[in-house]
Amino acid sequence: MKIDAEKCVGCGQCASYCTMRGSIMSFGRNPKNPAKIYAVIDEKECVECCVCLRSGVCQQEALYQPELSWPRIVRKNFSDPLKIHPETRIPGRGTEEMKTNEVTGRFKRGFYGVALEMGRPGVGSWLRDVEKVAMVLASMGVAFEENNPVTKLMMDRKTGQMNPEVLEEKVLSAIIEFLIPQEKLTTLLEAIKKIAQEIDTVFSGDIISRVEKDGSISYLKVFQEGSRYLSINGKSNVGLGRPKYRED
Repeated sequence: MKIDAEKCVGCGQCASYCTMRGSIMSFGRNPKNPAKIYAVIDEKECVECCVCLRSGVCQQEALYQPELSWPRIVRKNFSDPLKIHPETRIPGRGTEEMKTNEVTGRFKRGFYGVALEMGRPGVGSWLRDVEKVAMVLASMGVAFEENNPVTKLMMDRKTGQMNPEVLEEKVLSAIIEFLIPQEKLTTLLEAIKKIAQEIDTVFSGDIISRVEKDGSISYLKVFQEGSRYLSINGKSNVGLGRPKYRED
């Protein structure tokens, strides 16, 4: 995102719409008219989400989206909720939702589907940090989700190594999705705790599993034994209409 110095009046109202908490904006003086103040966007920190532009807050129409090329276009692919990701054909971050197991049957008994979202709320994530996490996960032999934009950026899924051209790009958030056997959950949680000390962002985790036949949730014991935080905002998806997936 850029600001036209000739049109901008330096009101700063667009800053409150910045998904990076407005921290990417500073003010400078117009080189052609030193008496005039205008806003400046830190291009290194901007994730190209277009929220400030789409808000319509700028009465001077000083905000504008320049044409983006590779690899900067990756920022927009992951950050703009209206952008169709070119490889997954899904808007924004392009992650396939983990809420339709009654239709897809992707997560069978004995396995967990896991998602790690990095960057939200309000800080964003450098893809170099996403790669660090992906490489730790790959060393555990996880199965990365195929139709996921982070997976698509990997040069080698066995190592989690991503295309080096994108590592210095920052995105609103990125989600790593993968499948693990139930018995690896404790090891996974310990690995995540360790790598969290090495990355400069925040992340949250999601876990999906089948409800056991006796009505229990298998991963609860692992969290309770390790005194790990587990949000109360869990969901039980029962499907919309008749499930299409049937267990053998």
